[in-house]
Amino acid sequence: MAQLLVRLGMAVIGLLVVVPASQAMSIQKIDGPPGVEAWLVEDYTVPMIAMDFVFAGGAAQDPADKPGVANMLSSLLDEGAGAMTSAEFQKALDDRSINMSFDAGRDGFYGDLKTLSENRDEAFGLLAAALQTPRLDKEPVERIRAQIAASIKSDANDPQTAATLAVCAKAFPNHPYGRPLDGTAESVAAISRDDLETYRSHVFARDNLKVAIVGAISAKEAGTMLARVFGPLPDRAKLTPVADIVPQAGIIAIDQPNPQTLIRFGGPGIKRDDPDFMAGYVVNHILGGGSFSSRLYTEVREKRGLAYTVSTSLVTLAHADAFAGGTATRADRAPETIALIKSEVARFAAEGPTEAELAKAKSYMIGSYALRFDSSSKIARQVLGIMVDNLGIDYVEKRNSLIEAITIEDARRAARRLFVDGTTMVATVGPAKTKTATAETQVPPQL
Repeated sequence: MAQLLVRLGMAVIGLLVVVPASQAMSIQKIDGPPGVEAWLVEDYTVPMIAMDFVFAGGAAQDPADKPGVANMLSSLLDEGAGAMTSAEFQKALDDRSINMSFDAGRDGFYGDLKTLSENRDEAFGLLAAALQTPRLDKEPVERIRAQIAASIKSDANDPQTAATLAVCAKAFPNHPYGRPLDGTAESVAAISRDDLETYRSHVFARDNLKVAIVGAISAKEAGTMLARVFGPLPDRAKLTPVADIVPQAGIIAIDQPNPQTLIRFGGPGIKRDDPDFMAGYVVNHILGGGSFSSRLYTEVREKRGLAYTVSTSLVTLAHADAFAGGTATRADRAPETIALIKSEVARFAAEGPTEAELAKAKSYMIGSYALRFDSSSKIARQVLGIMVDNLGIDYVEKRNSLIEAITIEDARRAARRLFVDGTTMVATVGPAKTKTATAETQVPPQL
C-alpha cells in the first residue's frame, strides 16, 4: 500500500510540475512505423511520460443511421483486451498508476496515456492491447450502452445539451456534424459489436495517426514504443469522405421552464490555414474571447447587467469553420440581450478594434502563452494540436511573433471578414415567453 501511495503521489506531481517554458522547449520528430507522424519533447524533470494521439475520422465516421458508435467505442477500449477481462485490465492500470483514456471528437478519435517511466513497458503493452485486440465483451458493452442511454435521457432537459444538439442539426443539415456525438436513444440501442469492430478496423490505422510524446523517454525508446503500440495496425484507414460545409443560418427557440434563458449565437468562421486566421483569433479575443475585458462583456454585463458572463470563440473543424458565442439571462430580458449582441457584433464588423484594444489583446495573448506548457500533459495536448492543424514543428517558436506582427489594418480586415454577416444563427432555450430578437428590436440604453 505504501508503494502504491508513493506512485500515486508521483503521478500527481508529474501532472502538476512546471516544465521548461515554451520558448525553450525542443520538439523533435521521431521515427516510428511507416505512416505514423510522431513528435517528442524529451524532459527528465520528473520520471513521467505523457502521450496524446489521434486517429483522423472521429464521430464523422459513424454510420449515418447509427450516430454514437465512436463514442461508445471510446468508452470500451479499456474494458478488457487480449487475454484480460475488464476487471483484470482495470486492475492492471490501477496497480501501476497508469492513466489511459479515449474520446471521440467530431474529426478525430483521441487517446492519451500517462505513466511513471518505470512502468512504461506495462503501460505501452496495455495500450497496444486496447487498440489492437479490444475484447468488446457482452457485459461491458451492455453496461456502457446503459450508461450512455441514461446520460442521453438525463441530458434531454439540460439547456446546454439541448442548445448544442439543436444548433448542430440546424447549422449542418444532412451532414455528420449535424448528428449527436453520443448518438440517440434509438441509435445507441441498435449499435452492435460488429459496428464497433468495423469502426475500429476502418479508423485505427497508421496513415491517419498523429502522436505527441512528452517526458522521460529518448527518441530511440519512443520509436520502439511506437512500433509496439501502433506498428501492427493497418497501413491505411478506410475513411468515408466528408463534405465541406458552410454553417447554415437559423433561428431556434426551445421551450424549457428554466429560471433563465440560455442563448447561443454564431455564424461562419475562418479556416485555420487562412492568412487572416491569426488576426481573426486576436479580434475574436477582443470581441468576446477575453473573459473580463471583451467588448461583449463590457456591454452586456458591466454596462447593463444583463448576464453574468458572455463569450465567443472560433471553431475550426476539418470541414467547417464558425464563430460561436453564448450567454444566459433572465427570460424577460433575453430579447434585449440578443439585440445588444447583434448590434455589437455588427458595430465591431464595421469599425474593428481600436489601436488600444489591439495592443492590449496582443500583450495578453503573448504573455499568457507559456501557461499552456506548464505540465507534461498540457505540452502533449498543445503539441498534438499543432500537429493536427499542420502548423509546423517550429510553431511554438514563431507563434508569438505572428501575433506581434498583426497590424490594425490586419485586425480590422479580419473583423470585417469574420463578423460582417453578423449572428446568422441564434438559439434560445428557456420559457416559452422568450422571444428571439429581430433586427428591429431596440437596443436598451446604457445603464
